[in-house]
Amino acid sequence: MSAAMQEHPVVSEAEWIEARKALLAREKELTRTRDRVNEERRGLPWVRVEKQYIFETTVGKKSLAELFGDKSQLIVYHFMWRHDLGEGCVGCSFLSDHIDGANLHLHARDITLVAVSRAPLWVLQAFRKRMGWKFEWVSSAGTNFNFDYHVSFRPEELASGAVGYNYRRTPASIDELAGISVFYKNDAGEIFHTYSSYGRGGEEVLGAYMWIDLAPKGRDESGPAKMGSWVRHHDRYDAGGYVDPAGGYIAEPVKACCSLEKASSSN
Repeated sequence: MSAAMQEHPVVSEAEWIEARKALLAREKELTRTRDRVNEERRGLPWVRVEKQYIFETTVGKKSLAELFGDKSQLIVYHFMWRHDLGEGCVGCSFLSDHIDGANLHLHARDITLVAVSRAPLWVLQAFRKRMGWKFEWVSSAGTNFNFDYHVSFRPEELASGAVGYNYRRTPASIDELAGISVFYKNDAGEIFHTYSSYGRGGEEVLGAYMWIDLAPKGRDESGPAKMGSWVRHHDRYDAGGYVDPAGGYIAEPVKACCSLEKASSSN
């Protein structure tokens, strides 16, 4: 008998229906709570954006206002770039795998969605090409945008031992983290910051997690990284290695014996 069978009772169909109906009541409660929270989110006060931000894009420099395109609502995904590894965070890449599908529908709801990272544009575009993504990804390098929206941290902040992230002081670990920020532009061209979410707030748009949560084994969040020991860049599921606690993919080291054997055979 499998471990999964040992951990779960096996009952009649009638008993299962009763258990399922009890869970359904909880699911409906969660749905109604989500509706109320969404309504409260839309009811938050706004903050006027007074600063001018200029981003590097594939068609030249664009202001924050220009990132909206012809839409009045802008969602920015603060994509965490691992400067030390020269590639995107595994968790941010996992979320970004969901963006292109959503973008087929967001424009119909007057929404533009872009990813923003504090790395050179050519670096971002090379990784975007590797991942096969189509969404717009722009560079905020050289601006205060990431710092003002609390996803990047200066050396002095890191040296203090704590940074301001997710509306609280949290132990400093790395110079960049992930988040989502939302903006609105009115007919007069004024821009307002309406919402930002950090940490596990990004799970709300992770469709793969929602599917995985339906399955008996769940997320398998047993590894050093919070998103679980199994998550990888989608082109690395067969590559071995591991994901560190800050979401960076670490490849398996090359075995020294192999290098020595190769060197010996060439002598």
